[in-house]
Amino acid sequence: MHKLLLITYYWPPAGGPGVQRWLQMLKYLPKMGFDILVYVPENAFYPIEDPQLSDDIPDGIEVLKGPILEPGQVLRQFVPKRSKRMSAGILKEKDASWSEKFLLGIRGNFFIPDARVGWVKPSIKKLLTVIQERNIQTVITTGPPHSAHLTGLALKKKTDVRWVADFRDPWTGIGYHSKLQLSSWAARKHEQLEAEVLNTADLVLATSPSTARALQNKTTQLVSVLTNGYEEAHKAVSLDDTFSIAHIGSLLSARNPTVLWEVLAELKEEIEGFQNDLELVFAGKVSEEVFSAMTEMGLADHIKDLGYLPHKGVRKLQARSQVLLLVEIDSPETREILPGKLFEYMASQRPILAIGPENWDARDILSETASGKCFLYNEKAALKKQIIEWYSLFKEGNLGISSKGVQAYSRENLTHELAKLLRWE
Repeated sequence: MHKLLLITYYWPPAGGPGVQRWLQMLKYLPKMGFDILVYVPENAFYPIEDPQLSDDIPDGIEVLKGPILEPGQVLRQFVPKRSKRMSAGILKEKDASWSEKFLLGIRGNFFIPDARVGWVKPSIKKLLTVIQERNIQTVITTGPPHSAHLTGLALKKKTDVRWVADFRDPWTGIGYHSKLQLSSWAARKHEQLEAEVLNTADLVLATSPSTARALQNKTTQLVSVLTNGYEEAHKAVSLDDTFSIAHIGSLLSARNPTVLWEVLAELKEEIEGFQNDLELVFAGKVSEEVFSAMTEMGLADHIKDLGYLPHKGVRKLQARSQVLLLVEIDSPETREILPGKLFEYMASQRPILAIGPENWDARDILSETASGKCFLYNEKAALKKQIIEWYSLFKEGNLGISSKGVQAYSRENLTHELAKLLRWE
């Protein structure tokens, strides 16, 4: 058996997409000849929790824990709501308070690469012993938080293990990096650490083609694409009686698709019955600015805010919704982001309405699999035409899609691809 050590900050009871990638792939790796030890924080500060995910931890997976001291644990004692919102990524685009700007500055300049950096040193000491005693052959670190990669970096330098650095999101290339109010010294430090990780790891994984290309430009090491995926195809359920447009996950202020709200407001006035049929469903954290924008467009009565749902509830919601909404920030930096929800959406076999940046990787996958349509923020006319078409099909009882090739993105198939890489063939 090939012995793996996975180092991950996000682990049940953590909720959200950060925990899903490796939690699901670990279900298949033991069947492919891998003996797995997982190392996670003992007392982590998770802004989103989903205790039901503990049921998905595969039998036989040993979990080792190490203590962590992070500023979020202290901050929540004084400003619990603000600290939790900021940790979840719900930041105001406009009129951010001085305290939020101050906290971002502290986070960016004093906690490099991130606020979980306090987990690195104690983890190195603990895991050096584990590697020796358990005869670990490969270490995998997954980030964000990218501080996990610093643990992998140290273990690689001190042992003869193979090291895989998994980038679920970019590091210095991610959109919010420029908002951390970094000093010139801090900015250089981020870049130096990123470069050292990329040039030392035996294998770098990225979740999208564009991220892989961006990282490959910074290193001579191999960067391979291993996208996120879906666990299994959703069971058929009765569809909503309403023309439901559902968004799952966090909808940040910067992702506010005002063009969509404008189109829906116009269709309420232009199409008979549309006002009675429209329902906007949100499962996850949504910023106040997004709700305010919808209210200003006269859509408040159509909003159904479910808050955070356990993953099992999310799957049911996706399967019954008429249309699934996928939104990404309109920025060159975000074209390489492939949200984990994209693949879960695809498994639901419901039409996906995507709004995002030019040359977004998601557009290629939606086109390749015929799973939905993607629009730029300025493509109002085309967006409106598509919604009218889907609404007409909804009224006829025929709204659906005929996707193809979605199976390639199942977790089991993706794990087979990962296993090939981990055998260092």
